[in-house]
Amino acid sequence: MEQDIKTGSIEMTAAMLISGTIGWFVLMSGQPVIDVVFWRCLFGALTLFAICGSLGHFRANILTWRLLALAVLGGVAIVVNWLLLFAAYSRASISIATMVYNTQPFMLLAIGALFFRERITVTKLFWLAVAFTGMIAIVQAKPSDGFTGADYLTGIAMALGAAFFYALAALVAKKLKGTPPHLIALIQVVTGLLMLLPFAGAGGLPTEAHQWALLVAMGAVHTGLMYILLYSAIQKLPTHLTGALSFIYPVVALGVDRVAFGHLLQPTQLAGSAAILIAAAGMTFGWTLPRRAQHQAS
Repeated sequence: MEQDIKTGSIEMTAAMLISGTIGWFVLMSGQPVIDVVFWRCLFGALTLFAICGSLGHFRANILTWRLLALAVLGGVAIVVNWLLLFAAYSRASISIATMVYNTQPFMLLAIGALFFRERITVTKLFWLAVAFTGMIAIVQAKPSDGFTGADYLTGIAMALGAAFFYALAALVAKKLKGTPPHLIALIQVVTGLLMLLPFAGAGGLPTEAHQWALLVAMGAVHTGLMYILLYSAIQKLPTHLTGALSFIYPVVALGVDRVAFGHLLQPTQLAGSAAILIAAAGMTFGWTLPRRAQHQAS
């Protein structure tokens, strides 16, 4: 058991370190966002096809038509999520886009309440209010150098949209419990390929070797390898440890943005980002308010 936790922690940490660097790969590729996502899907599909084949996931009885349809639906959501998030990087910076993207737990909360009549507790409302306050602080902050007001707000809106579509994909994934995760990932990237094929490559193919290297890495490493590490870790770790280690991702993204592009959060942006991360942690770990505060709020 201890060995599983140790191995799972290493795998989860590696997965989050990889995820936190993807913004740099997106921006340094110099490609339109649609093309970046298309090539990620293509090289990710090739990697995941080999993985699924080696694991024996192509058996005839492993997927029903219903599960296939759900996986495709999840693929649509995850690809739209990538398109919006990657587009947000150049408009609001990797740091801000990532912090706003971490409102995902609250998107799940809202969808659950609206469509599945899930109960929202006082504690959840409190964390939602904290995250919303953080969002207001980020929106009202002066954009960093190199980001204009209109683009900055558009980037924030795109990051919020990405969080919403990620939440949709997560809800669909719950319906696919028991289905091999690598197979789900393969269906998702193949779905992305079919979605983007009519639009990709309008500006021509990449011309530099380093551009191809970055695109291949996003498919093979940030998609194929990352899925292997992530799902392997989830199988080994308790939920609270998985949640704790997932916060490595935004911290790494902040560091990458600072070191690679010199972007430093303004004090108001930093405070808003901290509020969102604290609220997300509160939702993830189920932190509760003191009973007196809950009583007064109700």
